[in-house]
Amino acid sequence: MKKILLITAILLVTFSLVACNQITNNDSSQNDSSTVANSTDQSSENTSENNNASNENKVNSSGSNVLIAYFTLPEAVDDDSDTVSSASIVKTEDTVVGSTEHIAKMIQNSIGGTLFEIETEKQYSKEHDPLVDEAAEEQEENARPELSSKVENMDSYDIIFIGYPIWWGDLPMPLYTFLEEYDLSGKTIVLFCTHGGSRLSNTDNTIADLQKDATVIHDALVISRSDVAVTEQEEVDRWLESISLK
Repeated sequence: MKKILLITAILLVTFSLVACNQITNNDSSQNDSSTVANSTDQSSENTSENNNASNENKVNSSGSNVLIAYFTLPEAVDDDSDTVSSASIVKTEDTVVGSTEHIAKMIQNSIGGTLFEIETEKQYSKEHDPLVDEAAEEQEENARPELSSKVENMDSYDIIFIGYPIWWGDLPMPLYTFLEEYDLSGKTIVLFCTHGGSRLSNTDNTIADLQKDATVIHDALVISRSDVAVTEQEEVDRWLESISLK
């Protein structure tokens, strides 16, 4: 009888030890699984944060339609020693074009897009001195010259390049007409300009004020008009790459 009781006690102790060991193993397995899951979630979260950080200040051109709008006015003179930055000219083998048009075509050559010339009903003088006076007079009057060219399908474009010469340290007044005529909300505006020494002249902030609901890329392509003719395609490409558009 004592032997039977002893054997029974041994069996009960053995069963209890096996059961406890199984419970411990199961808990350990669950903790390991939880640790792996948490580690994976944290890794995914960190990767997402890193990707978001690397995408800051970038222009997403994927699936976007690009419009390259520009105002240009080639002069009929070669004098580049003026006090106002005129559009000036670039001579190629068979054409003479305004310098902003020349840069616009280089941008199109690099990334494609639709070229659009901002034209006015008014015919500006192509002689240097009268043009300087016209630009100053329009600025004093805060004029809004009427445009003769229209963008028919502005809603279809996501990225709008805007190119212009600097006149008397400001936008040419036809640019004010253009920017007030179209609502560019939700679009990305990329700027390029030619100048005679005044560089961008805060025109990026002027455009941002006129189009408050658009994203203006302040890293503009700024080229002295005396350098336009010798500007290489590679320089334009490097600029486009710096804003993730190439």
